[in-house]
Amino acid sequence: MPADNPTSIPVVLLRGLSLAQLKRTVRLGVKSLWLHRLRSLLTVLGIVFGVCSVIAMLAIGEGASFEAQERIKSLGSQNIIIRSVKPPEEQKVSDKGSQSYVLQYGLTYTDVKRIRNTIPGVTVVLPARKIREYVWNISRRVDCDIVGTVPWYPEMRNHRVAEGRFFTDMDMDAKTSVCVLGAEMVPALFPLESPLGKHVRVGGAYYQVIGIMEARGAAPAADPAPGSTKQASHSMFIPLETVKERYGEVLMRQRQGSFEAERVQLHEATVKVASLSEVMGVAEAVKAVLERNHKKKDYLIEVPLEMLKQAEDTKRMFNIVLGSIAAISLLVGGIGIMNIMLASVTERTREIGIRRALGARRRDIVTQFLVETVLLAGAGGVIGVLLGVIIPFVVTQTAGMKTIVTLWSPMLAFTISALVGVVFGIYPALRAAQMDPVEALRHE
Repeated sequence: MPADNPTSIPVVLLRGLSLAQLKRTVRLGVKSLWLHRLRSLLTVLGIVFGVCSVIAMLAIGEGASFEAQERIKSLGSQNIIIRSVKPPEEQKVSDKGSQSYVLQYGLTYTDVKRIRNTIPGVTVVLPARKIREYVWNISRRVDCDIVGTVPWYPEMRNHRVAEGRFFTDMDMDAKTSVCVLGAEMVPALFPLESPLGKHVRVGGAYYQVIGIMEARGAAPAADPAPGSTKQASHSMFIPLETVKERYGEVLMRQRQGSFEAERVQLHEATVKVASLSEVMGVAEAVKAVLERNHKKKDYLIEVPLEMLKQAEDTKRMFNIVLGSIAAISLLVGGIGIMNIMLASVTERTREIGIRRALGARRRDIVTQFLVETVLLAGAGGVIGVLLGVIIPFVVTQTAGMKTIVTLWSPMLAFTISALVGVVFGIYPALRAAQMDPVEALRHE
């Protein structure tokens, strides 16, 4: 019969198989596996770990990628960010002890005017100055970046005010002593009350708190050790004109054995472009303008749109690596299932001979062993999916890492586990079906 031809068995396996026969075959398979419960459990562990690792690693990778992309998006996809950077040669000079000098570098107000007036596609420019200082509320303090900026900062940088308000053009013109606190500073400076309307001190000047920004990521400890070089992530925003009046253009720092002063007009400028299609062209134009007017490389240009594309490429590569590792786990699990099924074929040789002698066809033998293999792989896939969904939740709750379980990852992992059962079960099933009934009955 054609159905008895081993080479045609996988093709015609289910042809002519009734629902009642399939139910009986599944019932026999479950019974056979239940007789060797411990061995069956150990066999499916490889599939369980493979499926679990696929879902969990993709969830962790997806969460990390999402956070990175959100941070980049918060900078604005249509923005170009230019930062003042101390040139390497100036950094080397500043390491010499017992010297007093003024370093001059970075962006200037003239640069901002050139970019705004000469480059087509530029709609808004956001200048900013940053001064590293301690901010005090009575005896409490935080190490903070004092950011002098303009009223349109929240819209340009997608960083909204959560409570109160941001300062206005009137505050800028009047050079008022008002400030907006970063959300991370509030628990450190005002743990028991709202800071709105209260005053904080920076050096010898007091600023009234008029607003609180939305939270952005985690912040460091409230009071770092003196002399620490750790970059502050706390930020306090005050009008740019107020910063210019209070601090001037020369920032002075006293260190052990040396005195250092820096003349920096602007530490940062954000350029908003009219459309996404023009971002890369405007970035090249900005680079050309700065190269023409700066003799040394004392600036850094960041393009969030380009960084976002790089993050997406990194995510794709990360998923490929994680998927490859998980695929190896599933491959090992599949090999384990095939090994156990081959051993099961050897153990049940007499059973196979008896069934063939009573009229069972080769297709029936193949179906029996293939069903058992798929049951093992399917059970491992179900357990692996459950663990793969639970583990990211546990990681989020215990480690504070964001994880995202996408709908397609459990479906993909379970489908692969079922395919592994079929692929690695065909050879043991064919080997069982090819046994000679007479030789099988003689087997001890």
